[in-house]
Amino acid sequence: MVVVGGGFAGFTAARTLARITRGTAEIVLINPTDYFLYLPLLPEVAAGILDPRKVAIPLSGNCPGVRHLLATVDSVDVQARRLTCTDPEGTSRELEYDRLVLAVGSVNKLLPIPGVADHAHGFRSIGEALYLRDHLIRQIELADASDDPEERRARCTFVVVGAGYTGTEVAAQGQLLTRDARRHRPGLSDQPLRWILADLAPRILPELDEHLSRTAHRTLVKRGMEIRTGTSVSEATAEGVKLSDGEFVPTRSLIWCVGVRPDPFVESLGLPTEKGRLLTDEYLNVPGHPELFACGDAAAVPDLTNPGQYTAMTAQHASRQGKRVAHNVAASLGMGRREPYKHGDLGFVVDLGGVKAAANPLGVPLSGLPAKAVTRGYHLLAVPGGRARIAGNWLLDALLPRQTVQLDLVHGQAVPLAGTTPERPDEPTG
Repeated sequence: MVVVGGGFAGFTAARTLARITRGTAEIVLINPTDYFLYLPLLPEVAAGILDPRKVAIPLSGNCPGVRHLLATVDSVDVQARRLTCTDPEGTSRELEYDRLVLAVGSVNKLLPIPGVADHAHGFRSIGEALYLRDHLIRQIELADASDDPEERRARCTFVVVGAGYTGTEVAAQGQLLTRDARRHRPGLSDQPLRWILADLAPRILPELDEHLSRTAHRTLVKRGMEIRTGTSVSEATAEGVKLSDGEFVPTRSLIWCVGVRPDPFVESLGLPTEKGRLLTDEYLNVPGHPELFACGDAAAVPDLTNPGQYTAMTAQHASRQGKRVAHNVAASLGMGRREPYKHGDLGFVVDLGGVKAAANPLGVPLSGLPAKAVTRGYHLLAVPGGRARIAGNWLLDALLPRQTVQLDLVHGQAVPLAGTTPERPDEPTG
């Protein structure tokens, strides 16, 4: 049994399959990295709160009974039940399978806006998070070194496009990081830091509960953030961005968080898709192919709680689909009974930096410290490893000043927005 992709869906599917089969089947997980990335805590990596290794959960030791192949899948021959993959050193190999679970995930969503591909950076990988942290600190340092008021103003202006879950958290954490960086620069004491969070939706966090949206909006506005709803970017240049309302904002920082799209690999299979997602039935099985299953962002799974719709591309759905697909794959081999995937919304949590957060666990609206406690408690329960290390980083961040230094490990050209996949930042998606 082969699982392609080590994100929320693939990681959970492989671990659950191993637990069900108990060594009676060979389970292979193919992933281009040797870790599972816990994406919800990535904004804290960009803010310097968490060490990047804390959100990179090693596959070895956390997937007992699973064989990991460090490789990228190039093609799948559905009829022959065979796939080809390439390891990091360029060695290609073929692998046959009895059951295949496709959980290849998603990549940055691009829009045909002039200049965005050249001047914006996404936020889907450790590389992008490390680059963003260095970039934000660098802008403060370069602003301090400049004698040109216009340049200083531009370098101290930051634009985040996309006010969903990721964009809102990135803006909130990034604003606090730049404030810390400025605090150590007396020459910038009178220089305002301008943060703009823009989205075409009528409110931030449009996919979440309206109470969460209002709470987050109120918190960010109190910090001085400009929230532009019904607004996007119409053009990006090296000197700044032009917003859809006609305003030109001089800036060196355009952070692209408009959402995700299914990995383009799905289209290469030649199977029916829905907006780039591989169509499945309610059992996460690809119709007409009893040996082929799909889950996570790359799968269009019928949403039984909303007839006629497909499940949203969220980590909550991905992890639960991974568990269900494992049971259904095992059932196809005579181990247990298959069941349809059905999952209702259990609520969401949004970390707004500092002691602020918004949460609605089981529909109960929370804000402030109670929401912060629930948010961090949820992440500690959800992350599959390294809980003590994460909690230790949080404690140190609360007690000690944040270190605002550039590591210069990831350069901008290594994490381009266009044609990249989150785990392979220097490889084209095709």
